Amino acid sequence: MRKTKSILFVLLLLIAFSVRAGVVDTIKVYSPSMKKDIQVVVVIPEKSKTPVPVVYLLHGHGGNAKTWVTIRPDLPQLADQYGIMFVCPDGNRNSWYWDSPKDPSLRYETFVSGELIKYIDSHYSTIEDRSARAITGLSMGGHGAMWLSLRHKDVFGAAGSTSGGLDIRPFPNNWEMAEKLGTESENREIWEAHTAINQIDRLRSGDLALIFDCGYDDFFFEVNNDFHKKLLKYKIGHDFIVRPGGHTNEYWKNAIGYQILFFKNFFDRNKKK
Repeated sequence: MRKTKSILFVLLLLIAFSVRAGVVDTIKVYSPSMKKDIQVVVVIPEKSKTPVPVVYLLHGHGGNAKTWVTIRPDLPQLADQYGIMFVCPDGNRNSWYWDSPKDPSLRYETFVSGELIKYIDSHYSTIEDRSARAITGLSMGGHGAMWLSLRHKDVFGAAGSTSGGLDIRPFPNNWEMAEKLGTESENREIWEAHTAINQIDRLRSGDLALIFDCGYDDFFFEVNNDFHKKLLKYKIGHDFIVRPGGHTNEYWKNAIGYQILFFKNFFDRNKKK
């Protein structure tokens, strides 16, 4: 009996040491353009001995830097499993990740696409190249990820969106967007210039590895379908996934798993080149 207990104890120890997970850092990153500290959650693969690729995860309206680790508490395990670092910045609840043309104190495009990446690459062991850098997000963050990636192809090699507001124009009175852009009726040119769907003409097929999805019951389904159609019109390769579901944490929890695998495959393809 004592021998059996000893063997069991050794087995439990082996399991404990083999089931490892990445490390979660909650840090403050100073933004020179906004002159303030921004909270950022960084999930680092524990097992990696070499520089790793990075996926930037953007939260939705009303969220914060901890949104994604709340939706997917297994991000540390996924970081270890895939050898990927996840970086989750705070987007000031409702920034839409723009440099606001109305409020010079809001510079979230500059922060995420420049200042944050510079900080992460200088403080962590990352592969400092667009071929090892992806960005995605949910809802407002899905718009932000597409907005930033289409405008900064030199920074990101792959991009995604889950339930993203990929065209803001049908929603002129929602989510405090008018605070950042001015009212749509009086600032139509600004609204036209600040919606992700109108950035597609910057792309050629192959510029970015693109994946996005939306549930049939989501209020953003039509704008996602329009985004898909416009990419087809411009002959830009992409993955567009539709499935049952609405604008919910449960949907995003499921969807992000497919996107992480998509990014992992993208990173692996680039390793072989």
